[in-house]
Amino acid sequence: MDAPNSLVLAIIGIVMMLAGYFLYSKFLAKKVYKLNAEFKTPAHQFNDGVDFVPTNRYVLWGHHFTSVAGAAPIVGPAVAVIWGWLPAFLWVTIGTVFIAGMHDFGALWASVRNRGKSMGALSGTYIGNRGRNLFLVVIFLLILMVLAAFAVVISNLLVAQPGAVIPTWGALVVAVLVGQAIYRFKWNLMAVTAVGVVALYALILLGNAYPISLPEEGVAGLTPNAIWIILLFLYSGVASMLPVWVLLQPRDFINGVQLFIGLGIIYAAVLFATPSVVAPAVNDALPEDTPSIVPLLFVTIACGAISGFHGIVSSGTSSKQLNLETDAKFVGYFGAVGEGLLALGAIIATTAGFQTAAQWRELYSSFDAGGVPLFVEGGASIVNAGLGVPNDLAATILATMTILFAATTLDTATRLKRFVIQEIGQIAGVKVPTVVATVIAVVLAFGLTFSQGADASGGMRLWPLFGTTNQLLAGLTLTILTVMLIRKGRPFLPVLLPAVFVLFMTIYAALVQLVDLFVAGDWLLFILDVVIVVAATWVLLEAVLSMLKAWKGPKEPEDDVALTEEEKISGSTP
Repeated sequence: MDAPNSLVLAIIGIVMMLAGYFLYSKFLAKKVYKLNAEFKTPAHQFNDGVDFVPTNRYVLWGHHFTSVAGAAPIVGPAVAVIWGWLPAFLWVTIGTVFIAGMHDFGALWASVRNRGKSMGALSGTYIGNRGRNLFLVVIFLLILMVLAAFAVVISNLLVAQPGAVIPTWGALVVAVLVGQAIYRFKWNLMAVTAVGVVALYALILLGNAYPISLPEEGVAGLTPNAIWIILLFLYSGVASMLPVWVLLQPRDFINGVQLFIGLGIIYAAVLFATPSVVAPAVNDALPEDTPSIVPLLFVTIACGAISGFHGIVSSGTSSKQLNLETDAKFVGYFGAVGEGLLALGAIIATTAGFQTAAQWRELYSSFDAGGVPLFVEGGASIVNAGLGVPNDLAATILATMTILFAATTLDTATRLKRFVIQEIGQIAGVKVPTVVATVIAVVLAFGLTFSQGADASGGMRLWPLFGTTNQLLAGLTLTILTVMLIRKGRPFLPVLLPAVFVLFMTIYAALVQLVDLFVAGDWLLFILDVVIVVAATWVLLEAVLSMLKAWKGPKEPEDDVALTEEEKISGSTP
């Protein structure tokens, strides 16, 4: 196949994803999830001003989108293009339209219909307590991996791109001020958004002009990476305990806007530079250490095609802030579209951002060579060629964009980890205070990240299992949605068929990794993989039995607690 122009890939990908939102999500909303604008959402039922807060759908979309995006939709595609641009492109576009959007939308709807319960708690409702306990094991391990791996990704970028330090930390101040302006002073959302975005990009210019690097020899025996990781975990612990309107919502909203600006910069650069894709459509000269494309492609690209972590966010924080049930389509499905567009941008940056095929093959000389640095390098090259932005500034913009999204995932994951720990405590009959649960979450993540030494390599050693665990959780979430739809007498094949595909590929990948880890003698990851496979398989069997029982049993009545007119408008504007 002749090398295509990257503009063609961008147009096809964008049209597919937008068609998914305007057509397929409409079908899901009307025929499968049957959204009801009159339904009283948990944000109104349990409004506490901390976790349950009726929220403007655009602000909530910003929180949801940036929480689920993180670094994974960049890392996964930037690694997976080693098999060629075509497999990665097909999995991202088709996966976003028919699987990711449906999954995120469905998890949000399911939680809203069940008093804002998390997917772990919902598994107890729909597949039984034994399945719930095992489901929580998978969720617990996945969030732990997210915290460890993302902290390392962020610290690596802060060291490699010192120009991103000032905007990374300065963005927190901007977010707090935006939150005060919107919620305390009730200022106009558009005006506050404009000022917040301008301030954020001013910080990027300042950071690029005044880069900050920690001493290479470290401080008190700690490497620069280790210092950044410690600061990131301290930040995530504090941020995760604040009321959502103080930092989490405004920060995610502003970050969501700036990501779309960042994506606009990338796609505008592609429009004007029209770089050719230099990577092969299907790579027939793979490095020796590259695993088989089937099934590893489908777990290497997790976020950006389908991600179990999205279900945790949808049911863990977003469902507690949804003002109207009908907002779930925009927040859930369009959130997945935003991540798909980011993954598509990563594919283009890492396949068309280099001069020649020979240069590309040199950079992708091993399976571990791809990742965020190549996205930043390739993307900066395209932005420089298409828009004339200096290469160093373009790299700072892309690095900051990546860091801010990974950071939003970091503190959202800490909050979710706290919820899971408290849920486990409830099962054990122990009430775990918020501060205690947060400390436990941070300490566990800290310990895992530094489990292999002071260089924090333990975090990235978990990355191969992150994708597999993530996809297993997504497949299990889809089985719970299937049981729920069967119980309600709704169409369930749009959920069941993707569940079968995702679970088959993921369990296949987990078994392949299990053999590889055993041969390599990597006993930490081997034990974790065994625990994950056993727990996931058990949950799957419980889910299948629950599907059969639901198919034969009576159908559930609809629960349509109505909103008052005052409640309908309380979250419509911040």
